[in-house]
Amino acid sequence: MNSRAQDELRPFSVQRHFTRTSPGSVLVKAGNTMILCTASVDENVPPWMQNDDDPRGWITAEYNMLPGSTSPRKKRDRLKVDGRTTEIQRLIGRSLRAVADMRALGSRQITVDCDVLQADGGTRTASITGAFVALVDAIDSVRQDLPNPDKYPLRDNVAAVSAGIIDDLAWLDLDYDLDVAAQVDMNIVMTGSGQFIEVQGTGEESTFTRQQLDQLLDLAQTGISQLTALQRDALGAAWPFQTS
Repeated sequence: MNSRAQDELRPFSVQRHFTRTSPGSVLVKAGNTMILCTASVDENVPPWMQNDDDPRGWITAEYNMLPGSTSPRKKRDRLKVDGRTTEIQRLIGRSLRAVADMRALGSRQITVDCDVLQADGGTRTASITGAFVALVDAIDSVRQDLPNPDKYPLRDNVAAVSAGIIDDLAWLDLDYDLDVAAQVDMNIVMTGSGQFIEVQGTGEESTFTRQQLDQLLDLAQTGISQLTALQRDALGAAWPFQTS
């Protein structure tokens, strides 16, 4: 079914500064999945925050699959965003905010757009992993304008990966072929320090045991440790955290 080992990530890469018009711009590839993550800074907060007596910022995300990202062609979301798109972009936003200090960000909003150029499974998890790198670059673009430049607005990094049960075996990082065959499909979001942010697990006309759940979480933790290292390598001197 697959040429890689069950506990092996697909080839994963992060290319920063992919476009010139956004302070954070990252092309992320996970196997044949390709996503452009761009982070833009708005010096205004959303209307519902503007009368807040405790000034703080906001981080949000938008997600979209471009028409040519799948075959057959996916229709554009024009007047109404579909439920899957809404759910994924909320997940990305929650994941980024989980590691953020909004007061340290100041009264501004950062929007991360994740546009899927090519889909082969794992688009939401790759989006989160790439979005974090784009967010770091966007924050660096306003670093001297933060309320306290010495207080960094992110407490930890965040990355995500999928895992699943196929033919009663636990697999890491599901591509499309693995995903459609999965008895259990799971998406796991974690910090680099090993804290869980979100776990989404579903049996596909099947059930799973506590032992299988633990297997999937262990696989995901191993994969996210590797993704954290790839984020750190991509950011280089811009990596904002101390390394042990």
